[in-house]
Amino acid sequence: MRIPFVAGNWKMHKTAAEAVSLVDALFPQLNTLHTIERVLCPPATALAQVHQVLKGSAIGLGAQNMYSEEAGAYTGEISPLMVKEFCRYVILGHSERRTLFGETDESVNRKTNAALAHDLIPIVCIGETLSENEAGQTANVIIRQVADGLKGIDARLASKIVIAYEPIWAIGTGKAATGQDANQVVARYIRPTLAGIFGSGAAQDIRVLYGGSVKADNATEFFNQPEIDGALVGGASLKAADFIGIAQAAAASQQ
Repeated sequence: MRIPFVAGNWKMHKTAAEAVSLVDALFPQLNTLHTIERVLCPPATALAQVHQVLKGSAIGLGAQNMYSEEAGAYTGEISPLMVKEFCRYVILGHSERRTLFGETDESVNRKTNAALAHDLIPIVCIGETLSENEAGQTANVIIRQVADGLKGIDARLASKIVIAYEPIWAIGTGKAATGQDANQVVARYIRPTLAGIFGSGAAQDIRVLYGGSVKADNATEFFNQPEIDGALVGGASLKAADFIGIAQAAAASQQ
């Protein structure tokens, strides 16, 4: 049985001090939800401080991005070794990285391989734009992103990968896909593609999250779907009560 997974992507919000204050507000209730995996992903500048607050707890810490090389002349980047010093998780290929900073399926693939080589858990983001969705291209886009993004990865490492399906048209817009629609994308395109890469057994072990305008009042709709194993949460993760509500909904889906 796949363990529900809820991650908060704080994006470019919160100074180090503000990040610690938010963790302090989240910690008491998040720390009691032992039946789900909980991960916080603050900006890179706050990772060291948040790491100290979370040390010894079961709440995970993740980076929002990393480069594929261990070291070198890559101004402004952080390496897998730098991430691993504080984190167990790393978000890769988020739509904002793809659309604003030119990331490709190939660069996401290099980063994913690097994360796994350094025993990090990659949260690999995929999703179609509104125009692709309206043009009936969802299947082609999703299958390509999964196949190219995970190319060459050893099947023995597949269970460490987390996929986040985030339709770009639903991110930060208030327009969430329905739970049924998101579930069908996972069932029809994501898991079959994973099965083609890693085998059907491994594909069933990989957790697939939904992301895109997830809130406390709609989270249950997604968590009740059989193919959706949690959420990558953006804006709602910046409000303690909202993120706790989402995590509690994930825990309730286990009952």
